[in-house]
Order: sequence, then C-alpha cells, then structure tokens
Amino acid sequence: MRILLALAAALALCGNAYAGGNAANGKAISEKVCGACHGVDGGKPIAPENPILAGQYSDYIVKALRDYKSGKRANPIMKGMADPLSRKDIDDLAAWFSSQHSTLHFQR
Repeated sequence: MRILLALAAALALCGNAYAGGNAANGKAISEKVCGACHGVDGGKPIAPENPILAGQYSDYIVKALRDYKSGKRANPIMKGMADPLSRKDIDDLAAWFSSQHSTLHFQR
C-alpha cells in the first residue's frame, strides 16, 4: 500500500513539473510568435491543420516545442518558431496556453 501511495504522489508531482512558467510573459511571446497561426490565446487557428493550443496540457506544449527545437519533431515552420525560444520562453508559453479556455476538454 505504501508503494502505491508513493507512486501516486510522484505522479501528482510530475503533472505539475512545468507549472512554473509565467502566463503573462507567455501571452506576450504568443502575440509575437504564435498568434499569427494559432491565435494569440491559442484557440483560433487560421487553418485546420494548425492545432488548438488553448487548454492543452502544459507538459505537452513544453515537450512539443523542445522536440521542434531539437529536430526530433519535424516541421520546418515550427522549427523556425521554436529555435529562438529559451527554456523559460517555452515554460511561459506552456503556462499561457494551458491557462486558456478551450474546446479541447471541459474546464472545471
């Protein structure tokens, strides 16, 4: 039983691993970098192939941007957008987009 409780506590902490970003800074970055294709709040992409970012899990956004930056995830446009972003910029963007209301899932 103790092992299960320790595992549950560890998983709960992992879910908040990227919660340290600053959403206000993320909004400012989004206005310059992301808004043209995804909408400033991430909820109104200009084309159907552009994903909705609003309401997305912050850890997913962090991983995706880091993967674009490293080339692990291949998309020349996103690589160009992610390359100049610092780790802090990525954390801030993740905080911003994850704090937005979305049709991705029900917000509670």
